[in-house]
Amino acid sequence: MVMEEAMDSDMSLSNMVLSFLEEGETERWPEDNNEDVDEGSSGGSTAESRAFWQAQHSQLHEALAKTSTAESRIRAVAEDAMEKTRAVCSCARRAAAGDCRSCLLRRVAERLRDAGYSSAICRSKWTRSLDIPAGEHSYVEAAVQTRSGKAVRVVVEPSFRAEFQMARAGADYRALVAALPEAFVGRADRLRAVVKAMCAAAKQCMKDNGMHLGPWRKHKYMQSKWVGTPQRDAAFTAADDALTAGSLSPEKQPKFRASMLSFDFGRAAAVVVA
Repeated sequence: MVMEEAMDSDMSLSNMVLSFLEEGETERWPEDNNEDVDEGSSGGSTAESRAFWQAQHSQLHEALAKTSTAESRIRAVAEDAMEKTRAVCSCARRAAAGDCRSCLLRRVAERLRDAGYSSAICRSKWTRSLDIPAGEHSYVEAAVQTRSGKAVRVVVEPSFRAEFQMARAGADYRALVAALPEAFVGRADRLRAVVKAMCAAAKQCMKDNGMHLGPWRKHKYMQSKWVGTPQRDAAFTAADDALTAGSLSPEKQPKFRASMLSFDFGRAAAVVVA
């Protein structure tokens, strides 16, 4: 069984480095004038600024309010696993990192698998480009089957709110961050909508403060953490095979079939997990 025990032991150190760069702006990256051209406002007048932040609150609320019965079940299992893991985890990294993220991700993935979902620890990795640095990020992914038989990704990010906190944020941006769930559980398309709203807000916040937006705060960088083609941990491939055979997902059981979803999952882009 392949398990990367130290997959995110440096998460706390990385966050400290990013915060330091935000405070001192010690590194400059070229602005991408083509990125996020529809995001952010002109910042011209108070009325325009107020309208922008109200719009971001509305977009965020809309994206977070929508959910399905399947997502709610996954959230309940994941939150229970996170709470219990944080209570008993005693590995050496806990004192330094505040949480043992690798233990947390592994336990959440295992609990979801035990509950009948195809779940795995996933690692996204992207290369450096002109406007963003290279990076990687690990999270948990579960899969549920729609009525049409396709599999849909459900992302589980235990420290979602923390990913958007900024050292020099204004009150409007901080209010948006406070509205985020501590842990995100939801479909990939819903996650994209939340990330887009928050990155637009971060861009405007830095513009209002006359500061440079760090490349690690840009939409392209943040989206790369959870959206793409991540590598799934080999320890969970057996669960994937079972999902493909249609024998694991509790959403396939007849008693759930009539009320599995509160909206039509089939209208969303679906990813078949191999």
